[in-house]
Amino acid sequence: MSPSPTNPLPIAVLISGGGTTLRNLLQKRAAGELDAQVALVISSDPDAAGLRYATEADIPTCVVERKSCDTPQAFSDAVFSPCREAGVQLVVMGGFLQHVLIPADFKNRVVNIHPGLIPAFCGKGMYGHRVHVAVLEYGAKVSGCTIHFVDDHYDHGPVILQRVVPVEEDDTPELLAARIFEAECAAYPEAINLIAGGRVQVEDRRVRIRP
Repeated sequence: MSPSPTNPLPIAVLISGGGTTLRNLLQKRAAGELDAQVALVISSDPDAAGLRYATEADIPTCVVERKSCDTPQAFSDAVFSPCREAGVQLVVMGGFLQHVLIPADFKNRVVNIHPGLIPAFCGKGMYGHRVHVAVLEYGAKVSGCTIHFVDDHYDHGPVILQRVVPVEEDDTPELLAARIFEAECAAYPEAINLIAGGRVQVEDRRVRIRP
């Protein structure tokens, strides 16, 4: 089950680096195009540049380093306990580069965006620039982005939305990445809005979008 509709939906954003996805969501919220409020930002890196976007927006932040946790379960607890305390209903991964176990009460309440068309070019170690390099080396004619629910396996949870981006003849990983990020900036808020509106239903691996 997806979270019950709440207006605006309180979300946490998980980051590890520059925070470009967080910045996009904050811009969409400011423009009235995102029916969600960022209640908390959690970073796996105390030096993540993206933390500045949270600070500038007066959003509470929390740093949870994997190396400070003895077990995968301890890391999961350290990530999700602050989310519960903040009343978060949806956890949004925005370039979060650490594997985290999903607790039962957050099943189908954690989403991620992948810069490729799952199930192609995904899995452990396949993120960011590596995806675009692999797409070009393979000679694929299209790529894109995938928004999916997160489970305990890399890039494996039910797919919510996908957007296709053409691969051009003269593409470099940087050019392809920029074009895909443009698609991500529209698709991720769209997926979050669908969840905030109570329109997303998960049946086994199939996500159904209600009118």
